[in-house]
Amino acid sequence: MIRAALAATLLTAISAPASAQTVGVTMARADSVFLTILRQGMEARAKELPGVTVQVEDAQNDPQRQIDQVQNFIAAGVDAIVVAAVDGDGTPAMTKLATDAGIPIVYAVHPPADLDALPAKTAFVGSDEKQSGTMQTEEVCRLLGGKGAAYVLMGPLNNHSSIVRTKDIEDVLATDRCKGISIVDRQAAGWDRIEAQNVMTNWLSSSAEFDAVIANNDEMAIGAIQALKAVGRDPKSVVVAGIDATPDGLASMKDGDLDVTVFQNATAQGAASMDAAVKLAKGETVERNIWVPFELVTPANMQKYAKTN
Repeated sequence: MIRAALAATLLTAISAPASAQTVGVTMARADSVFLTILRQGMEARAKELPGVTVQVEDAQNDPQRQIDQVQNFIAAGVDAIVVAAVDGDGTPAMTKLATDAGIPIVYAVHPPADLDALPAKTAFVGSDEKQSGTMQTEEVCRLLGGKGAAYVLMGPLNNHSSIVRTKDIEDVLATDRCKGISIVDRQAAGWDRIEAQNVMTNWLSSSAEFDAVIANNDEMAIGAIQALKAVGRDPKSVVVAGIDATPDGLASMKDGDLDVTVFQNATAQGAASMDAAVKLAKGETVERNIWVPFELVTPANMQKYAKTN
């Protein structure tokens, strides 16, 4: 009996993962196309890592709900936490909660407000937003020959990515080469297709002339395209630009409606976030900021990115 018990114990020890890790993931919202791809990237990487399990929660775009989810992860004793933040305001509280509990926390895509002061056992994985709106608007400027008028669809006004992408647009349009392009109006549409369609519909009801719609993401660009079609205006008559190169964005580009987007590799960001979380949980060191470059996407090279997505 003793030998049998020892054999069973040995078999269990051999079959069990050497260092099982549980990673709690809280996503800003489950209905975001981009964040869904990000989550899938995390889950796919976790399956490749021995002994790693993932628990995913949806914050439903509620900052307090997200903080509560982090607290629940800590109470459950997870080994690491990954956060795709609703906004930057709640991140210092989440950083403190995780740090006080001795649990690593990794922020994905949306930079934390305390990015420059993150403590040990924390990291940020994302793309440099100074590239995204700059690439997007420089291509719009090229297509317009440096002259014209544009509407700007922004993400949430308190969101870091939205703020930087909008500033990128303004900075490019202030350059000598592009200063002939004016901004007719700008409004926030919450990264959302329907909200953007409503905003664009209101713009179209005015008599203002415009040559381009520059959106902070593909979903809002698609909303603008739908609004144009609804009033019988051919989207091909204006330049429409987005960011993220989502599958729907690429499909719109294939149809000839979306002229410009910028690939933000959500799959790679998800994988890098999971890698960082697991390494930190094991006591390994990682770079505090892990950057995944943006890439310009146009009809000329879009096929490459269709395969990526």
